[in-house]
Amino acid sequence: MKVKQILFLVTICCYFSITSFAQKHQNLYFTKDRVDLLKQRITTEEEFKNNWNDILSEANTLLTKKDYGKIDYLSLAYLVTGEKKYADKTKALLLDLCTRTTWSNPEMLKRQPAWSSDLKTAENCWNVAMGLEGVYNELTKEERKTIVDGLMRMGIRPAVNEWLLPENRIHSLNSMGHNWWTACVYMAGVASLAIKDDAPEVNAWIEEMNQASKEWFGFAGDQLQSKPKTWDTKGGMYESVNYAAFGVSEYLFFRLAHQNVLPKVKQPEISLLKNIPNFFMHVAYPRDGMLYSLNFGDSHKNIAGERPVKLLWALGYQNPNALWYLNQIENFQHREGLFKNAPLGILYHPDMSKAPVLPNLPTSEIFEEMDWTTMRTSWEKNATMLGIKSGHTWNHSHADANSFILFHKGEAVIKDAGNSSYGTKEYPEYFFQSPAHNVLTFNGKYQPKEQQYGGSPLRGEMSELLDAGDIKYVMANGTGPTSSIYARNFRHFLWLGKVILVIDDVKAYEAGKFEWLLHPEGESKKERGDISIVNKKAAVLVRPLFPETLVETGFNHDFPEKMILSEILAPKEDNVKEQEKYYSIASPEPMRQTKFITAIILKDSVNDKNIPEIERLKGDEMIGVRIKQNGKVTDVYLNLQADGRLMHLNSIKTFNGFTTDAYLTSITYPENKPNEISDYFIGYGSFLRKENKTLYSSLSKLFFIAKKQDKTFNINVSGQPIINATFSLDKKPETVIVNKQVSTIDYTNSQLKIRLEK
Repeated sequence: MKVKQILFLVTICCYFSITSFAQKHQNLYFTKDRVDLLKQRITTEEEFKNNWNDILSEANTLLTKKDYGKIDYLSLAYLVTGEKKYADKTKALLLDLCTRTTWSNPEMLKRQPAWSSDLKTAENCWNVAMGLEGVYNELTKEERKTIVDGLMRMGIRPAVNEWLLPENRIHSLNSMGHNWWTACVYMAGVASLAIKDDAPEVNAWIEEMNQASKEWFGFAGDQLQSKPKTWDTKGGMYESVNYAAFGVSEYLFFRLAHQNVLPKVKQPEISLLKNIPNFFMHVAYPRDGMLYSLNFGDSHKNIAGERPVKLLWALGYQNPNALWYLNQIENFQHREGLFKNAPLGILYHPDMSKAPVLPNLPTSEIFEEMDWTTMRTSWEKNATMLGIKSGHTWNHSHADANSFILFHKGEAVIKDAGNSSYGTKEYPEYFFQSPAHNVLTFNGKYQPKEQQYGGSPLRGEMSELLDAGDIKYVMANGTGPTSSIYARNFRHFLWLGKVILVIDDVKAYEAGKFEWLLHPEGESKKERGDISIVNKKAAVLVRPLFPETLVETGFNHDFPEKMILSEILAPKEDNVKEQEKYYSIASPEPMRQTKFITAIILKDSVNDKNIPEIERLKGDEMIGVRIKQNGKVTDVYLNLQADGRLMHLNSIKTFNGFTTDAYLTSITYPENKPNEISDYFIGYGSFLRKENKTLYSSLSKLFFIAKKQDKTFNINVSGQPIINATFSLDKKPETVIVNKQVSTIDYTNSQLKIRLEK
């Protein structure tokens, strides 16, 4: 055989060998279909072209740097352009990373037993996997062996040994089953998928990880060490928006890579996944400019859930509301996104042409298993949004049971103090603790500091959410986490048009000083009996009403019975060396049991003069308020006999002609027409009578908002699994709506009957 023929045969054999090998290896994310589509779109679509130019520019900058965290830019640049310089740089980074002695954190290695797998080793597993995305087929046999050996030695084996497999495992879901578990396990999983053809032993581990995901999502917490349930059934995670996004994304990266590499292998059915985007939407505040999110716990208002929402979309969980959400997020508004001008972001950015202008979501939501609530006026940008948190305290969840955050006119006006770097003394001493939150302390105390590490054995709870548009209500019970000082710690939020009433019902074990803490955002000052808060175009007034009001003049010593307002300096979130003020509104005298009623007045503009008139009401075993706004009057009565002080006797009282056993009652009517009731709210009551007429009756005490609108009777009701209630109506309504659903009409002798059973 001639030399040319031999060379030809050798060339053909090599080609088929390389081709078959290339077909055997499947990229995790930078799949051929995705890369080919990207090549096409950057030549035909201006937005993709511009985003690609950003990526390529960053890749060119990285050619002279040693940045392992952006190795994906180099990988994708090579796959799209074919230019060897990107492959060479990627190889150099991989070989440098995989020839080290260890990836472990020295601090973690000092623990007993030593932790050789941590977030840094997880990060390097990801970096190597992303480097292999671009240059796997360009590596020599020796280079590949060096990289695989280093990855196994320093990344994958330590993770599966310490976090997953029975022989050497040192962690459990009870001890570290939050974001660390998914990061360490599933980043090792991603790396395992990248080298499964080179290290066959990882295939069994991949399946082990695949099945373990159901156990992680289903972790129900424990009583012995006060560990909370990780996930709310509605898709929320108690640790914060920040760690919810991080923790679930680490798993979703694995699930997406698994789907791409092993499409025929069934993945676990996890019903929770479809609900997770709704959580990020409900805690989001759309505005002109960067999207904000509730920043309870170790989070920041700039953090969003773009990464998990986009990954879920790629996995087939394609609720159109998610497109609306992604449209609100700016590129690089936080560090952990899949932005349109980043490698994974550009490949997996959904088609946004069908994104709705507004989401099809309710304006209020309660996550009852993690005890967060959000209420808003609408989903339009710059609306008003109130977020409330109770629940558990532990790890990244702060000592903030019953705290709240208020956004208005595009800005935060009442805020959470935030957090700082975990290495600062301010983090455990201030930011994590109760004084950094909008809570009601007693003798300077609220939740014990030890709950940061040991958890709160009893959680705070939120319940009875009602939303009837211009009237909203929810109840927060923070007694559990604060039970070392409080026998009773309830906070009610009754939202009536431009006024949000915050009603605190507290009882301690001894007499002492109660202090209502307020953390304003923007410029704040005392104006007569109010605290005025202005943040750019947003403005609110905070007005203490009970137990007393603030002194309206500057002569506090002349009014010793009034509330005591103090300004307190504390570290700022973004720079602990700077200080900012927050307020304490304290009861004037020691007491054991009291009620605070505080009005938050929402101003339409900084110079809004249409301020609702608010009058304090006091009667026999009753305190309350009368609110006049826009031609309507709303009377709110708090029945002091219904606060748990009675055992078997019912708390029946008469207020302004209304007889009820309700804890809270709210009656709305046109100004000068008190008999023409349009709306009424009952908070924990079994009947309401006016003179000889029973307006409402139920054997058990319920929570509801009832509204008469033309020929429609609309009611939001909760309180018991079985509800049988009657309402007095002069005329049979044409439509009855119960809890947002059109109901059958059962109307006899001027009585409308409502029946519900869960």
